[in-house]
Amino acid sequence: MQTVYWILILLGTFFIMEFNAWFTHKYIMHGFLWSLHKDHHHKDHNSWFERNDAFFIFYAFVSIICFYLWNYEGIWYTLPIGLGILLYGIAYFIVHDIFIHQRFKWFRNIDNKYARGVRRAHKIHHKHLGKNKGENFGMLIVPLKYFK
Repeated sequence: MQTVYWILILLGTFFIMEFNAWFTHKYIMHGFLWSLHKDHHHKDHNSWFERNDAFFIFYAFVSIICFYLWNYEGIWYTLPIGLGILLYGIAYFIVHDIFIHQRFKWFRNIDNKYARGVRRAHKIHHKHLGKNKGENFGMLIVPLKYFK
C-alpha cells in the first residue's frame, strides 16, 4: 500500500507544482521579485544565464532538502515529494527553456496543435515587457483558446 501512496504523492507533487509555477510567476516573479524576473522578458545583458534562473536554484534547493530528509532523517514521503519537484523542474526546463525559448537548439521542428498552442500562449505573455498586464498560466495547463 505504501507504493500506491508513494506514486500518488509523486504525481500529486508534480501537478501541485504546476499550480505553484503559476502562482509564483504571477505573484512573486511579476510581484516583489520582478527585479530577478525582468531580464527574462527584456534581456539587458550578454550572458547566457539570466537572473531569472535563480528561481530554478530555489526549487532545486527545496528538492535537495526533501532528499536529505528522506536519506538522513528517514522520512519516507519526502522522497516522492523531492522527485515530484525534480521531475516538474526537468519538464519545465524542457518545455519552457528548450522548446519555447530555445536556449538549446533542440526540438525546433516540433509542430502539432499542443506545441503551437503552448508557443502562442507564451508569446502573448511575453508581448508585455513590463511587470503588469502579462497573461498568466501554467506550463502544462494552457487555456484552450490558444489551440487553434
